[in-house]
Amino acid sequence: MINFEYISHSPEETMNFASKLAEKLNIGDTIVLNGDLGSGKTKFTEGFLKFFGLEKEISSPTFTIVNEYNAKNINIYHFDVYRFSNSSEFYAIGGEDYFSQGICIIEWGQIISDALPKEYIEINFEKLDENENFRLLKIRTVGNKYDGIFN
Repeated sequence: MINFEYISHSPEETMNFASKLAEKLNIGDTIVLNGDLGSGKTKFTEGFLKFFGLEKEISSPTFTIVNEYNAKNINIYHFDVYRFSNSSEFYAIGGEDYFSQGICIIEWGQIISDALPKEYIEINFEKLDENENFRLLKIRTVGNKYDGIFN
């Protein structure tokens, strides 16, 4: 497990950070995004998709649960499980089947923590008081798979 913090000073910095992380990930990788509404989770996802040339296609999956994006040689699954009461609803939609089929980005992932794969990256977004655009990204890796990824 690795803990890492990153301060973003703008939505563009959040997007750039996400794009650089996207460059390092592959099929079977999972990112969990937690944080209040408006804390930067969607901007992060937009930046992540930008790396794959998909930045124009993003929409919030709040009402559809999962949006599927098809890049050149990879599928990206963007979940929003905010409306779930627990992981049984995630299992009911076959959510765990997505983990091996592409890269998964899961907003509000703490709700389904017991359904997450054994190894994943968790990013907690916090607004900083000194400036409305500043965000503290608290990053935690679970498992050894991501050792060295934030060096």
